Amino acid sequence: MPPVMETLTMAKANQKIILNPAENIPFDLLDLSQKNVRQIVNGVSIPNLADDIAYRGMIESLNIRPKKNENGEETGRYEVPAGGRRYRALELLVRQKRMAKNQPVPCVVNRSERTSMEDDSLAENVHRENLHPLDQYRAFKILSDQGKDVEEIAARYFVSTHTVKQRLKLATVSPKLLDLYEQEEISLDQLQAFSVSDDHARQEQVWERISSNPHMQESYYIRRLLTETTVRADDRRAVYVGAEAYEAAGGVILRDLFEQDSGGWFQDAALLEQLVFEKLKVDAEAVRNDGWKWVEAAISFPYGHTSGMRRIYAEPEEMSADEIARHDAVKAEYDALDAKYAEMEDADQEIEDKLDQLGTELDGFNDRPFVYDPAQKAIAGTFITLAANGKLQVEAGFIRAEDEPRVETGDDEEAGEGEDLDTSFGDEDEDDEHAVVVNGQPLGRTTESAEEPEDDGIRPLPDRLIVDLTAQKTLSLRNALASDVDTAFVAVLHALVLQVFYRHAKNSCLEITQTSNSFGQVQGLAETPWAKEIAERHEAWDKEMPDSPNLWGFLLGLDEASRKALFAHCASLSLNAVVEPWNKRPGAIAHADALAATIQFDMVAAGWEPTVDNYLGRVTKARIVQAVREGRGEDSAQLIDHMKKDLMAREAARLLEGSNWLPEPLRLESDDAIAASDTAVEEAVSDEADIGDDAAELPAFLAEDADPSVDEPVAVADDTADHLQAAE
Repeated sequence: MPPVMETLTMAKANQKIILNPAENIPFDLLDLSQKNVRQIVNGVSIPNLADDIAYRGMIESLNIRPKKNENGEETGRYEVPAGGRRYRALELLVRQKRMAKNQPVPCVVNRSERTSMEDDSLAENVHRENLHPLDQYRAFKILSDQGKDVEEIAARYFVSTHTVKQRLKLATVSPKLLDLYEQEEISLDQLQAFSVSDDHARQEQVWERISSNPHMQESYYIRRLLTETTVRADDRRAVYVGAEAYEAAGGVILRDLFEQDSGGWFQDAALLEQLVFEKLKVDAEAVRNDGWKWVEAAISFPYGHTSGMRRIYAEPEEMSADEIARHDAVKAEYDALDAKYAEMEDADQEIEDKLDQLGTELDGFNDRPFVYDPAQKAIAGTFITLAANGKLQVEAGFIRAEDEPRVETGDDEEAGEGEDLDTSFGDEDEDDEHAVVVNGQPLGRTTESAEEPEDDGIRPLPDRLIVDLTAQKTLSLRNALASDVDTAFVAVLHALVLQVFYRHAKNSCLEITQTSNSFGQVQGLAETPWAKEIAERHEAWDKEMPDSPNLWGFLLGLDEASRKALFAHCASLSLNAVVEPWNKRPGAIAHADALAATIQFDMVAAGWEPTVDNYLGRVTKARIVQAVREGRGEDSAQLIDHMKKDLMAREAARLLEGSNWLPEPLRLESDDAIAASDTAVEEAVSDEADIGDDAAELPAFLAEDADPSVDEPVAVADDTADHLQAAE
């Protein structure tokens, strides 16, 4: 090849790419092309884009092509096939007279014939790659670090302030987790869950814990782990102290910007407890200054903390002689005017107004403040605690046994008459420990937290758990018995007959000597709805009780319905269905089940559900799986059998919601029989031919040789069975 030809060939092979030139074209020479492929408008609106251009100028040129005439010559005008939204924004600025119509606009002029205008428009939109969300989060963080506040960033990028706060929150997640998000190893939902806490070390610790188990990577579980050592803002302690006071003391509140968090979580539980105690001491001192002998304050007291104490109540403040005279005069005037008006045929507005005035004055006399007798306050005290809603709850007027006034008698006996019935369930010799004691030193309360070793089999329930569960059953059954007067009468009659005619029989769950057995050691018992209802009912009756010498006349004066209701209330307080390792009382427990069946009592209907605190967190993993299997089936049990115990207990509580499942100590005999029959259905199918058609359709406990119309009597002497059947 000749040298010249070789040189031309090499030049052609090394020819460089020539880019389209950039020019500044007056805006009034530009026309929007109808060949733009973007027909659907989305993203930032045209007015918002116009405002952004006015603020920062053009940061991206328009893509234009020269317009040509019929001869293919350029006319001096240009079409805009790519950048239509920017063109519309510039057009709006011209209409608003914020920009001159001949303002030069940066443009890239494309004169190539290799592509069409539609091709250029499509390429500009398709080849564009959206910003990765993580880059946006980091960019917002940089702008914030540069001094721009949330409102300014939101205004500049046309998003809500809440969106900016969310982006800034995500940008503060541990860099390690952000890298995992960038590599798509964790999801945005999980990243949002991690943003609940600002502690990078804790975030990474939680990820290490859950990363190897896909079943534990749900966002709700991540939030739970990150906040497990905190206190929710709707907790009564947090409500009592208040977020403002807590933060003023240096506390930090964790907030979830992506989910409803009911005010967040108070991170420093120790600081919160300290603030609670300090505020309780101030409130307790204010109450004590009102004249009480003593005041005890605590976040909560165990059920039965008033054991052995008599209670006094406030009475309406007595009227002075002048007030009595004025009251009688107003009452006489009201009665006379009312009688006169009743005889009138026509309405009289003036008389009606006068009657209203007199009635209002009489109401003022009747609605007098309630006050305590100063002499009684001098020997009585007050308990201060926090209600569930965080409000201060004051229970006043309790007199300790050692503070009761002594009656001088020949035998030097203490006056025992007039004391109210003890409705508590705490041992009288039990030493209650309170978080705060105003006139003493703060005391703590220890709880048993030792976990029993696991094994592969189903172990018997711990004795302490059986005591706790059956204490709840007893309290709920007492509450139910109080509303069934007829059964309460029969139950007491049954117990009396046993004691009179069968001195050694113990087949009654009613301790009719009125020994109200105690379960004060059961944590949280005072917060159950049954305990609250019993306490409210007892207090209502307690307020009606006269002095001891007048009690007999008071009872005789009650109508039959009130007397029966009072009888049922008193009878119910002696019921005891607690199963204790040292005192199992099989006859009494059988009688409690029979009584429950008579009044159609059921713990599920009474509102009991298995939770981590009352059952699932206190038994072995095998027991938890067994509970889910019985309540929800084998498939549900397999969902949790691989989990660690704490997570297993929480998931089991969620699965068992609404299942009506009960642990063995809370079931009645009929419940166990029905459960046994359901379990044995498949086994019985193969034996139906041998058993017979009639028996095969019945549960095991009904397929026996027994008369179904006659109830099984409680175990007593054979010669008294018929009488006891009638009594039960």
